[in-house]
Amino acid sequence: MEKTDKIYKIRHSLAHILAMAVLDKYPEAKITIGPAVENGFYYDFDFGDEKISEADLKDFQKKMKKIISQKIDFVEKEVSKEEALEKFADNEYKKELIEEISQNGEKITFYQSGDFEDLCEGPHIENSSEIVTDAFKLTKIAGAYWRGDEKNKMLTRIYGVAFGTPEELKAYEEMIREAEKRDHRKIGKELDLFTFSDLVGSGLPMFTPKGTLFRDLVVERIQKIQDKFGWKKVTIPHITKSDLYKVSGHWDKYKDDLFHVKGKSDTEFVMKPMNCPHHTQIFASSPKSYKDLPIRYAETTMVYRDEQAGELLGLSRVRSITQDDGHAFITDEQIEEEIKNIVSIIKEFYTSLGMLKDGNYWVSVSVHDSKHPEKYLIAEDGLFLKAEEIMKKIAEDENLPYKVVEGEAAFYGPKLDFQFKDALGREWQLGTIQLDFSMPKRFGLEYTDKDGGKKTPVMIHRAIAGSLERFMSVMIEHTAGNFPFWMSPVQVAVIPVGEFANDKAGEIFEKIKEAGFRVELYDENEGFGKRVRKAKKEKLPYFIVIGEKDIETGKVTLENRDTGESKQMTVDEVIEKFQKENNQ
Repeated sequence: MEKTDKIYKIRHSLAHILAMAVLDKYPEAKITIGPAVENGFYYDFDFGDEKISEADLKDFQKKMKKIISQKIDFVEKEVSKEEALEKFADNEYKKELIEEISQNGEKITFYQSGDFEDLCEGPHIENSSEIVTDAFKLTKIAGAYWRGDEKNKMLTRIYGVAFGTPEELKAYEEMIREAEKRDHRKIGKELDLFTFSDLVGSGLPMFTPKGTLFRDLVVERIQKIQDKFGWKKVTIPHITKSDLYKVSGHWDKYKDDLFHVKGKSDTEFVMKPMNCPHHTQIFASSPKSYKDLPIRYAETTMVYRDEQAGELLGLSRVRSITQDDGHAFITDEQIEEEIKNIVSIIKEFYTSLGMLKDGNYWVSVSVHDSKHPEKYLIAEDGLFLKAEEIMKKIAEDENLPYKVVEGEAAFYGPKLDFQFKDALGREWQLGTIQLDFSMPKRFGLEYTDKDGGKKTPVMIHRAIAGSLERFMSVMIEHTAGNFPFWMSPVQVAVIPVGEFANDKAGEIFEKIKEAGFRVELYDENEGFGKRVRKAKKEKLPYFIVIGEKDIETGKVTLENRDTGESKQMTVDEVIEKFQKENNQ
């Protein structure tokens, strides 16, 4: 959604209209900020001692529709700093923003709609008649710290959604209802994949045997694919001296987001928030020749970031983040081939999930924000800009469905970020490839070239699944817990119809287990129907029924979760089928 899009202007204008409706009912409330966001808008208010509830939303929405019907204009006007401060003399939030805008040398603009004026850079629609009143809805109230800083006052945030037509709103609401059914927190608990504990702390998930097996299966699949390209496992500690990140450049940007560790000495340690600086030190531990390159280090390990409590959400946003991380050290001449090989790994992995389909994914060529180059290491020999051109060329050469997106680059270099749509049409950034000319120079990394001279290697950062926690949350919601066969912690259950079939079921269970599949035997003293319901509740890809007819024919009845089909097969045929499906 671009600022020039009409839907953006509608959503932004609705935020202002929401402020008008709130002030009509609560004139003492202080307004702060109200932007357009994905699918809608919000506005943050300081209600003082007043407490508002969900019941207020109906009143606010009714008032908003009345305001819209008055066909009010949205008019921009530039004002001086003095005029702006006078207008908001009793509003410390707006005054802070005005001072900030003034210090940045930017013009100060107001937007007027009816009798309401707000500090705003726009853009907005020209008239409220452009808004379809049945295509927006206020959805919820939440708490939000001013400027997102938990040291600041907690404000009240009112959310709304808005679309161009009532049909789009209806489709969105249906998607939300379906998303609630697929909520990874709910399904993860039902499938016994992970848990949280107040004694351990928020944002610190713990994984059960089944959840751990799920993670291991993902890592093993990635490792199997990348083995073909020469990636070798390494292991690093979970803490480091802060000096490491001061050299890498991460310290100045992220020091407030780190967990600091106090030991017996005065040395300043932190829990590692990323792995790349550690991996540079493995490279630096011995002399390297151009003949040694590429050198590729891969590691699945946790990093730790002190996320704000209000931003934590199930596995989607956590404080302990498991990355399937990798860093390649290469020569300039090897850049394109190395990145293209990583693209191949990403393609093969997501093909195995059925997610790499035309129209279902796209790639962000994430470059620096041209308006704020100071946020990036642009000045370092112009190599950052060179890296951006290389990434664009690779996206072209590989026929990737890409868009150039400003402001999404890492501070040390541009990225190829793979964005995938889930079953509900929501987009998730998962795999990433990052090109870095900066960090090897900062750490003084060298290799000897064929002429005997010293050169600095290029570094590529890459992750295939990204955060395993976030990846798990996406896969649970994408599949509603119906994982692909290869990814399912339990792939099949063997269920005897009655006690007479227990021995035969046990034989079949052992044979399937010996063939290398994850199988369970349901021969408990429970009714047959209850055991079948258990297999379905646990969303197993298959279950095998052993009844009297099956014993007579020497076959089994294979029930398929995804198709609902029931088919009689020999055990050997079942194993052959599973082997094919496991390798897809």
